[in-house]
Amino acid sequence: MTGRSAPVVLPLSLRAWLGPIAALAALVVVVLGALYAGDSEPGTVDARIRAAVEGVGPQTRYVALATDFLGEPVGAATLVVGTVTGCLLFRRPRAAVLVVAGTGASVATTKLLKPLVGRAIHEGSLSYPSGHTAFLTAFALVVALLAAGRLGLGRTAGTSLVLAAALVAGAAMGWAQVALSAHYPTDTLGGWCIALAVVPATAWLVDRTADRLGGRMADAGRPEPR
Repeated sequence: MTGRSAPVVLPLSLRAWLGPIAALAALVVVVLGALYAGDSEPGTVDARIRAAVEGVGPQTRYVALATDFLGEPVGAATLVVGTVTGCLLFRRPRAAVLVVAGTGASVATTKLLKPLVGRAIHEGSLSYPSGHTAFLTAFALVVALLAAGRLGLGRTAGTSLVLAAALVAGAAMGWAQVALSAHYPTDTLGGWCIALAVVPATAWLVDRTADRLGGRMADAGRPEPR
């Protein structure tokens, strides 16, 4: 199977809606970064949310720690490797590339922005944006995109699935990070928006690159004209 005939990872039916959503998410990341640049204290919204979320009981803390583990190197690697293996078993190499590239690009973006923004928590630990939230949201987005394409969902149903997956994953990890006092709530919002901005762009790039490579391979396989 050539790259041209392989199923796309960003369904055409979703591009019209996910493009503007990605652009808006990128704008939110920039605005929040500018607003909290150099800060080491929670904002008004952060303080109110933290007051409601922090101080969880022992059992709830275990849930938060388990969720947090999914964003740690071992937990994240387990999710990615397992999903990539499944993609390869089903002969979806393009999907496997997106799993790695989508999650990797999202986390890399958070690492790039943290020293640029310089927001700190707990004795100078850089906090904006949340890499854990970006990773789990990106992972959920990738899986939802692949599911939408596999099921042949239309624009409304497909976009709803993708956004619902992103919301659930982002809310779960965001809650865990705030409950464990690892991030301010707006840090997690920034991480969530990074995934919304990066994953669709990465999916489009994967499709475009694969199609170009497939086209070149097809051209190379054609006999030379006499």
